[in-house]
Amino acid sequence: MPTAPALDLPPPFRLVTLREVGDAMAHATAIAAQEGAGTLVHVGRFDLAEFAVVLEPDEPLWQARRAIYAGSVALADALAVHAPPEKPIAFDWPDAIRVDGGLVGGVRLEWPIGANENEAAPWLVFGATVRTVALGAEEPGLQPLSTALEDEGFDGVGSGRLVESFARHLMSAIDAWQEAGFGEIEKNYLARLSPFPATGGGMAGSVRRAIDENGDLLVRRMTAAEPVRHSLISALSHVSWLDPETGGPRK
Repeated sequence: MPTAPALDLPPPFRLVTLREVGDAMAHATAIAAQEGAGTLVHVGRFDLAEFAVVLEPDEPLWQARRAIYAGSVALADALAVHAPPEKPIAFDWPDAIRVDGGLVGGVRLEWPIGANENEAAPWLVFGATVRTVALGAEEPGLQPLSTALEDEGFDGVGSGRLVESFARHLMSAIDAWQEAGFGEIEKNYLARLSPFPATGGGMAGSVRRAIDENGDLLVRRMTAAEPVRHSLISALSHVSWLDPETGGPRK
């Protein structure tokens, strides 16, 4: 059941807070049509920052899915504000987020089933989950492919502070998109994009990456005439970072 709002969010966000047993993505998707843009669902968990926000882009659906990149950039910027100096934050395309090489969480995107690709969708839901604290008896470093914010030196950054920061950075990202086009979002996202596996391996400098109008990732090696296309819709059909048993990021 929803509880009383507790976060300081800027307008136009409207907060819905769920207890620990809640599912932010599922709840936001269920209420998106009724509650509309700016509704932000937050689950009050100790070990995870889990939240989802309803968006209503003006673009046709086939273009609007690029919102996943705007949300990812906003989340990375929010993490960077609270990160120790020079702590690397990177994306595994299209949905995972790493801190200093360890998986810390990821993002998701949902839209109405059967929505017309050539019309503005009634809503999109961008969701994110970030591991703030590693629970269990394992010592830090025993799971080198995963991590938590606490283990990476993000002292005092709980779920609420991260969500508040994300909301402000998302507003900035959307404003930049509306005023200057998608190019600034694309540049910021690609600057944090890991070179492997989405780019097919090799050094980042040996390939050129771009995001197509429909959100697909285009990767072109310097020796190739045409880029390799990675379908965003196909990639989003499987949440790469999610552990279905725990509902949190994989270990």
